[in-house]
Amino acid sequence: MNIEKIKTLGELKKSGYKPSSIKDEIRRNLIEKIRSKENPFPGILGYEDSVIPDTERALLSRHNILFLGLRGQAKTRMARQMVNLLDEYIPTVAGSEVNDDPLNPLSKYAKDQIAEHADETPLHWVHRSERYGEKLATPDVSVADLIGDIDPIKAANLRLSFADERVIHYGIIPRSNRSIFVINEIPDLQARIQVALFNILEEGDIQIRGFKLRMPLDILFVFTANPEDYTNRGSIVTPLKDRIQSQILTHYPKTIETSLAITEQEAHILDEQKAKVNVSDLVKRLIEQVAFEARNNEYVDKKSGVSARLTIAAFENAVSSAERRAIIHNEKQTQVWISDLAGVIPSITGKIELVYEGEQEGPYQVALNLLDKAIRTQFLAYFPNPEAMKKRKNTGKPSQQNVKEEDTPYKAITRWFDAGNHVDLFVDMKDGEKIQALYKVDGLYGLIKKYFPHANEKESALLMEFVLHGLAAYSLISKKIVEGRIEFKDLIGSMMNLGKMNFNEEDDDLSEDDFR
Repeated sequence: MNIEKIKTLGELKKSGYKPSSIKDEIRRNLIEKIRSKENPFPGILGYEDSVIPDTERALLSRHNILFLGLRGQAKTRMARQMVNLLDEYIPTVAGSEVNDDPLNPLSKYAKDQIAEHADETPLHWVHRSERYGEKLATPDVSVADLIGDIDPIKAANLRLSFADERVIHYGIIPRSNRSIFVINEIPDLQARIQVALFNILEEGDIQIRGFKLRMPLDILFVFTANPEDYTNRGSIVTPLKDRIQSQILTHYPKTIETSLAITEQEAHILDEQKAKVNVSDLVKRLIEQVAFEARNNEYVDKKSGVSARLTIAAFENAVSSAERRAIIHNEKQTQVWISDLAGVIPSITGKIELVYEGEQEGPYQVALNLLDKAIRTQFLAYFPNPEAMKKRKNTGKPSQQNVKEEDTPYKAITRWFDAGNHVDLFVDMKDGEKIQALYKVDGLYGLIKKYFPHANEKESALLMEFVLHGLAAYSLISKKIVEGRIEFKDLIGSMMNLGKMNFNEEDDDLSEDDFR
């Protein structure tokens, strides 16, 4: 249909245009996309076999939808992408506040225009991008905001009485007629406001200050909610929930690969950052693992959830941490080291809600704990399990006391630390200096070459650093973070120094009488 040539109601009738409801319109376009094997929700990853099929079934059934899930699960994004299932343009009566269909007008304004101008009634074509309304449910949202109210200024300007329908100022829902309308966090909406909604969904009646208007609004309603909201902040009133035909459960990425793809897609990394900073697959997986660890951590509130935005922000911070170091040392290129992950702590602490024990522990300490757990988990994908070495060491069986050197690949490294040696890695250390420090550790480079013989110098150095963090995570050596420095030492010596320090602190409390 050439909309440039159709400017009046008469021309629209001659074109053979047939109006359809928004739900029929979405259904028709969705069927075409399914037939052509086109993804109706591009960029939504991890939902291919769960949420997307459920949503397609709901739209084919012409249902209103409730997306139920924790924060950061793309609920609103799914709703916004439904706009792509609308026709590119639809005709409306020019000047209408409620997108009146010229062949089936609802408002008094549109009916008066058609009565006065007949086939010469001017049209306005609305693009699908304008057929979307969204409201975040907050306690201060009123019926007037959503449905409408009497406008005394309009009444005065038009010299109309308050009994005239033309003095009504329509709210956001009537203005979203023939559109998709989304209410986010619906349980936060006051019960009396929710009650005002369910008659719109069922009967199409709206009441504004005594005006009982029969306006069968043509809207696809999409609601979003967090399961925790049902107990903490409110609930969806039963009559409203009963009129939402499809409730769809969302979820977090189920695999690291899906999580990696989401972060790769959503993270905003500048081209100049990409040219300066290399990010290995190892570092990317460690960052993603943090979110997986947080979702199962005893200190993190599981009911609140851990958004995918955590790993996106953490990835951006990791790149910026390496970039800052390169700028300080005037280096043209660098890579994200394991020690750079200290720079992602603010991205973690700001994205997790702690339970009481976590608050006692402290957000910073919980974030460090999550990083260590991520290192511990991912370590097993690259190197043998250090726990096996600890078990052999702790068993008293004669058959296992003489374990061969190659059966315990970390023996040379731990022996070097046991001899009193230590390694200090500074967060803002030059790449060359860090590599030199890592090569000092006996057996470290040999371990990398044994398991990763084709790794280049930078890759080998990163893996060497990863081994130190991994051995510390498995309590084979100690790791201490102090003011931009990470110190690796032998575990026993560190424990003795700590005990000595505690003993000295106790001595400080002793008086002269205690020695008499």
